[in-house]
Amino acid sequence: MKTRFLSLVLLAASVFSANAQKFVTFKEAADPVPVSQRSQAAWNTVGKVQAQWVSADSLYSRSEVPVKSANTCAISGWKGETVSAQLLLWSGTGLNGIRCTVKDFVSAGSKMSADIAQTRFVRYTIADEGGDNCRCERGPKHPAILAPDMLDTLKVFNMDPKTVRPVWLTVNIPADAKPGVYKSSVEISAKGAKVSLPFEVEVVGQTLHPVDQWTYHLDLWQHPSAVARIRNLEMWSDEHFEALKEEFALLANAGQKVITTTLNRDPWGSQTFDDYESMIIWTHKKDGSWEYDYTVFDRYVELMMSLGVKKQINCYSMLAWNNMICWYEEKNGVYVEKSRGPRHKDYESLWGPFLQDFTKHLREKGWLEITNIAADERNPEEMEIVIGIMKKYAPELGFAMADNHASYRRIPNVRDCCVAQRQLYLTQEEIDERRAKGFVTTFYVCCSTFFPNTWTFSHPWESELLSWHAISKDYDGQLRWAYNSWPARPEYDSRFRRWGSGDTFQVYPYARSTMRFERFRDGIEAFEKVHILRKKYPNNPALKPLEDHLDKMAGLRLTDTRLPWDEMMHEAIELLDTISKQLAE
Repeated sequence: MKTRFLSLVLLAASVFSANAQKFVTFKEAADPVPVSQRSQAAWNTVGKVQAQWVSADSLYSRSEVPVKSANTCAISGWKGETVSAQLLLWSGTGLNGIRCTVKDFVSAGSKMSADIAQTRFVRYTIADEGGDNCRCERGPKHPAILAPDMLDTLKVFNMDPKTVRPVWLTVNIPADAKPGVYKSSVEISAKGAKVSLPFEVEVVGQTLHPVDQWTYHLDLWQHPSAVARIRNLEMWSDEHFEALKEEFALLANAGQKVITTTLNRDPWGSQTFDDYESMIIWTHKKDGSWEYDYTVFDRYVELMMSLGVKKQINCYSMLAWNNMICWYEEKNGVYVEKSRGPRHKDYESLWGPFLQDFTKHLREKGWLEITNIAADERNPEEMEIVIGIMKKYAPELGFAMADNHASYRRIPNVRDCCVAQRQLYLTQEEIDERRAKGFVTTFYVCCSTFFPNTWTFSHPWESELLSWHAISKDYDGQLRWAYNSWPARPEYDSRFRRWGSGDTFQVYPYARSTMRFERFRDGIEAFEKVHILRKKYPNNPALKPLEDHLDKMAGLRLTDTRLPWDEMMHEAIELLDTISKQLAE
């Protein structure tokens, strides 16, 4: 099955950096968890290299000797789908110059080139240990651990003695592939060592649509300022925009639908390591009028659209977390920043002229119908003030919100409503009513939800479970802060302030994916597959076992960790796989 991701653990401590052309690689942190007595003794009996397939549902220690097994790897996927597996390498003596090479895929009557596959070494970062009911506050109860997460783009890797290294295998099944079972292998070679691990990929006779036709409403917030800092580039320079294109192509390839923009400086009030720099420059003229420079805003929207992200533009925010607004005061020749919340006497006089000018600009660009003023977790009273001002000055603009106050029941006709998974559940009737109006309804998780989540200490399968939740509850998709709000050195330490480790980012700098982001994308593909089958085979009784199982999942409390969610998710995956094959025959 596709989601039976198998894991190669390759022991590694230092990195061969000859292929690190765009970035400097790094030495991982020391393991803060002492090695068990079992492993201390077992390492002395491990030879130069060991390798095996393992489940990608689990995280594997860099320091503990894996339990030896004879696991095999047999995965399946639709034509046009991306499938993955994971294996482990470990070494008692250390290993230099490790390379992983995938062989051609051969079936009884067809062949797929090895070029459709990619292997990536999994890197370890400092994380924190989760626990039941673990929420935003972190501290002594959450000791540091090492967690495998980043999928590095290095082609050659060195391993220290007595270490373990996962390797992630990805196979992009061609849309024109012939159905059948294909045999291949991963060849692991290093100085003085060579290992071969065979595996199979079954191509199912169903076709997944190209990414630009996916319906899943994916909204991961982008953070351009973090890219400039990490790469040491001038903010909004040509080089910065080129870097943004590279970083966000990975997001676009997961089906991202929303362009994250800012109306003023840092609407989230320094909740991230890097403040959000302005995309629109406000100037208060000497004669008292206002002028707005949309140069950066336009260029950023156009860049994201060139990547294929063009369904929606969400603009943060008329409700900044600290209520601060920044502008250039022409009379004094200085930038000022002042607190102007929605109840301030000057609030309407500041935002009214902007909304009118912004509407005119969006209409000229052809973007007005897809643009929303967006709010993040603000109370309904404040949002009602904003919507009232919008109706007065910019009635054609839409409104979007990440809602943890049940505000959607007080504020009708919100184009994009995303409810907090832990606290709120829209009824099916409410979702149907919104969908009939062409509105989007999604959910989100953040630091307030211990399980399921996409932290660096989360089980990898939790990332996929989130989209199965969207399927079972009939949501249109999911929002997550954030795609790339990186802490100081995310590849070394994924923790940031009081939030769970990895909460602020899903991928690493220089467009390096993660185990959790790959599993997240798997869930999106499952969402697409279920909707394709429903549309292609309406009312077909073959779908009933899957629909019954999804109804069962929908009736349970997702955050209840006592329930066997991993088993229920994999049962859903197996049902989808079986039905896909049955209907393809």
